[in-house]
Amino acid sequence: MFGGIEAGGTKFVCVIGTGPAAIVATKRIEVADPARTISATRNFFIEALDEGMQLDAIGIGSFGPVELRHGHPRYGYITTTPKAGWSGTDMVGPFASGLGVPIEFDTDVNAAALAEGRWGAARGLRSFIYLTLGTGVGGGAVVDGRLVHGLGHPEMGHISVQRRAGDVFAGVCPFHGDCFEGMASGTAVAARFGRPAEALEGADRDAAISIIAFYLAVGVRSLVYALAPERIVVGGGLSAMPGLAAAARAELVIQLAGYPGLPEHGEPAFLEPAALGNMAGPLGTLILAEQAATSAVPR
Repeated sequence: MFGGIEAGGTKFVCVIGTGPAAIVATKRIEVADPARTISATRNFFIEALDEGMQLDAIGIGSFGPVELRHGHPRYGYITTTPKAGWSGTDMVGPFASGLGVPIEFDTDVNAAALAEGRWGAARGLRSFIYLTLGTGVGGGAVVDGRLVHGLGHPEMGHISVQRRAGDVFAGVCPFHGDCFEGMASGTAVAARFGRPAEALEGADRDAAISIIAFYLAVGVRSLVYALAPERIVVGGGLSAMPGLAAAARAELVIQLAGYPGLPEHGEPAFLEPAALGNMAGPLGTLILAEQAATSAVPR
């Protein structure tokens, strides 16, 4: 039995189980300051243990940036994040010391990628990308069946995107202004229109879909050329906007401009909505926990 924590910017989702059909407990915790949020999350698992539940390992998928290098003195920490008050937060230590089980740690989007690869829209593929369009923009890449890690982890939301003709919006990224996240995130939509995407109607909603579709296609073009994925799976709250997927697919064909000329890039399945919805991240943390439980290296 595994525990999982999807540590998002607005909420932490805790789960206990082994997969989509075997979730035995779950809890949503609204994000406050790090100390209160982590304490409430840890208490969820402590209470489960006190009730006699067995936990073999815990997986944590966190918003970032985070330090993922095992052996690094800051392994398990959130590093330089735009979320106020959370830079330098130890995400692994409080659970390792308080619960005494193996822990695996990764980004929230990498966790979601694992889940979509095992149970969702990327099932059976060896190379794919999971993108989330929500408060921010993030992505996880699986290449030859393995998550891409390096000196850090992919920060797909911060790649540069060309501006749409006539777009004078400054962008909302505190680091880069008009990067992918700065132009196409939920925060960007709210800044452009004065209210969140889910509150938009009529012409404003149509305009928002057109803008997001353009920047999504421009961002995906760079990812296609850099990583050659078999599929790009798109999740997050904005991905559910009616008509966005079709508009982004049409725009991607324009952006690729016939190069490299692969017909698969124009097929609906290439740019596909996430199948697991808002459970992709929590389910992925159970896979991280499974990895921790079966690893020969202590976590």
